[in-house]
Amino acid sequence: MKLLLLAAVLSASLAAATPALTYTRSFPGSDPDYIYIHIDRTGALEYKESPKDDNPVKTQMQDGETALLFDLAEKLEYFKSPIESGLKVANTGKKTFRYENENGAPTEVTFNYSTNETAQALLARFEEIAATERAYLDLDRTVHYDKLGVNDALAEIESLWLRKQLVAPRQFLPLLARISSHESFMHLVRDRAARLKDEFTAPAPGASASTSPQ
Repeated sequence: MKLLLLAAVLSASLAAATPALTYTRSFPGSDPDYIYIHIDRTGALEYKESPKDDNPVKTQMQDGETALLFDLAEKLEYFKSPIESGLKVANTGKKTFRYENENGAPTEVTFNYSTNETAQALLARFEEIAATERAYLDLDRTVHYDKLGVNDALAEIESLWLRKQLVAPRQFLPLLARISSHESFMHLVRDRAARLKDEFTAPAPGASASTSPQ
């Protein structure tokens, strides 16, 4: 019992010591009107659309995707300085970047609009993550409750993929496998799901045949 308790304490300590980034956007009237993304340095990702959501979407980002986010945060000095432009522009929501580190107090910055190119790049990447997780939630919903809507959900995922905006595509594999193998879905839908599954598991261009996909 003592060993189990010690293991739990050590696990919690390690989790707390892992550097992490958080992005939130609050924009009443938009869809969704709230976004929360938390990703630690290991690539563990959580996404939710309500502050009260106790069951966030969880997935694992690839190393390169995670590194890009933390590189951009580093260029912004981990949000120790303001990035708000101060320009009179339309309200696009209250956005916050936050960095947590084991070596000190968390640092964060809140803004509506920034002209800083690095901040814009980080914002765009977080919004791509949000779009990906929304697409995942939509596919999961349609698979279970709206089979006629599955093809449209797949089309959105494919669009993000073709624009190179889909994050952590392997999170879709279980749903794609279910669609492609289940005869309750239309033949066209099964084929599309099977094709996407193959594309998401294919080695990256230039990778050796022995290299496993991320």
